[in-house]
Amino acid sequence: MSDFARDWPDLSAELDAWSERGQRATLWWRDDDAVEPTPALDRLIGMSRDQAVPLMLAVIPARAGPPLVERLAEAETECLPVQHGFAHISQAPNGGRKWGLGAHRPLATILEERARGGARMAALFGTKWLPVLVPPWNRIAPEVVAQLGTLGYIGLSAATPRAAPFAAPGVFQVNAHVDIMRWDAPRGFLGSGQALKRLIGFLRARRAGDADPGEPTGLLTHHLAHDEGAWEFLDQLLTALNRHPAVDFIHSRAVFTPSDAQSETIRRGAA
Repeated sequence: MSDFARDWPDLSAELDAWSERGQRATLWWRDDDAVEPTPALDRLIGMSRDQAVPLMLAVIPARAGPPLVERLAEAETECLPVQHGFAHISQAPNGGRKWGLGAHRPLATILEERARGGARMAALFGTKWLPVLVPPWNRIAPEVVAQLGTLGYIGLSAATPRAAPFAAPGVFQVNAHVDIMRWDAPRGFLGSGQALKRLIGFLRARRAGDADPGEPTGLLTHHLAHDEGAWEFLDQLLTALNRHPAVDFIHSRAVFTPSDAQSETIRRGAA
């Protein structure tokens, strides 16, 4: 018995079920809240490189600058910037859930900020960023979603299983499903048991047809918030997934290219 099957039998069994049906368990990796080079960002990029797993990095445009651009240019791994809101400031009333793109301000104001954020991303990264919007706190009002295509976005990424492949005309949606962090007090790593439960649950729902089987399973991390437990689990998880022959990690640009999302993958063989 491999270490994977012994240590994480439920995940191993779920992936084995994909293999038995001749199916591929497609996954992708998104990390949020990038602003500047930090030791945590270096560790994240290093893990992506060492594990050979592509990384989509959600950048806060109002707070990012040339040092982040230079660091990503030096990365010896696929590290694709996308837009994480504008300034990542909650506009919700005090005491309410945090929202940056809710109905708390005029729609025109929200859209103008999105446009400024996109212009900032283009000024920083040129053609090296992908016009995908990642809403702060994974929350966005439907009336904002409906206008994303008119602002030039090709994709939207929030959380939980998507309702449909396209959130708006021309705007392909691929969400994250497995956030490894716990955000209530005390903030920290969710724990191996709960993180694996989220991962297995969405994989099982896809395999059974209870969730969109075409939506790849999204792993969500927040490098600036990681404690040591989160880093250790993430490294162990990527290692385990890389060893299973049913797992494919999708290249970052292909995640938001509908025709390629099922085909442009990194094939993994059993270790």
